[in-house]
Amino acid sequence: MKKQSMYFKMVMSSLIRRRSRMVVALLAVAIGATILSGLITIYYDIPRQMGKEFRSYGANLILVPAGEQSSLNTAAMEKAASVFPADNIVGMAPYRYETVKINEQPFMAAGTDLAEVKKVSPYWYIAGQWPEGKDAVLLGQEVADLIRLSPGDTFTATGTDAQGENFSHDFTVAGIVQTGGAEEAFIFMSLADLEGIMGNRDEVDVVECSIAADEEALSSMAEQIGAHDPEVTPRLVKRVTQSEQTVLGKLQALVYLVTVVVLLLTMICVSTTMMAVVTERRKEIGLKKALGAANQSIVLEFLGEGLFLGGSGGVLGVLFGFLFAQSVSVNVFSRSISFQPLLIPVTLVVSIGITGLACLIPVRSATDIEPAIVLRGE
Repeated sequence: MKKQSMYFKMVMSSLIRRRSRMVVALLAVAIGATILSGLITIYYDIPRQMGKEFRSYGANLILVPAGEQSSLNTAAMEKAASVFPADNIVGMAPYRYETVKINEQPFMAAGTDLAEVKKVSPYWYIAGQWPEGKDAVLLGQEVADLIRLSPGDTFTATGTDAQGENFSHDFTVAGIVQTGGAEEAFIFMSLADLEGIMGNRDEVDVVECSIAADEEALSSMAEQIGAHDPEVTPRLVKRVTQSEQTVLGKLQALVYLVTVVVLLLTMICVSTTMMAVVTERRKEIGLKKALGAANQSIVLEFLGEGLFLGGSGGVLGVLFGFLFAQSVSVNVFSRSISFQPLLIPVTLVVSIGITGLACLIPVRSATDIEPAIVLRGE
């Protein structure tokens, strides 16, 4: 214990006597550890954050009837939906398409769950408001322009059921859909309202699903649905899933590259500082060796200083790294992140390891000092 206490006093005394240089080395390690901790947090949080962002671009998987079937019944839809983890489901919007007439003009109506549509397709711009309650509908911009209706106006829609009987119903325009796409040519109403004028079939034509999962996980879910439910054919929306995977891959590669560069710069800074310390202490090292100090004791002393700096910098890096990652997440994604306890040992181990590697060249230089030459002043 006495020997260990003496070793500790020697290390601390050396750090205190050269505190200006050691502060520089400590700051280098702390900054490196901060960026390392922050970027690792961001690296593993990017899929979650970006996944939520991509969910605002619409469905990434659709369910359609298999084979020669023309529609999906509710039981098949619910069976397929059970494959998705509940926490991963952002929204599932079923659609039934039928032709209705307004003032004897035919239009395509889409019966759906409007609350789910809002979750699956949050990018829709609605002039007015989302329908609430019965008999409220959304008109596509093209339909609204053609029949000259605005939010708050009413109209009568007529449909023909399977037996050829006509049914009419009055609706109120809650809002106008503006997407710049095919949605502007539809009338969107609740399934119950559409079934009221077309007949209750308890069937839908397609289900649009927004699932928080990467392409690999989504493909696995699709395979499970196809294997266990022969009535349903799942299809990935490639333009969404592939774009998501590409962006995530590039962002993670960028974070990885920046982390490696920062760690290399940290090693260079610490190595340079320790080399300057060795140069300053040449006479001290020469005197120790002349008095019988072994190379091993000198190596342990310098490594002790370096590892102390690495551990201290790692502790600071864990704290400031989380604050750094939190700031990036809030400013870029407008969402907070949770602290990952695993980052503490990872950051400490990497910081100590990087500092230890950075000390190898200076330590080797210290062991090469010849006492006779140094003490003669050469």
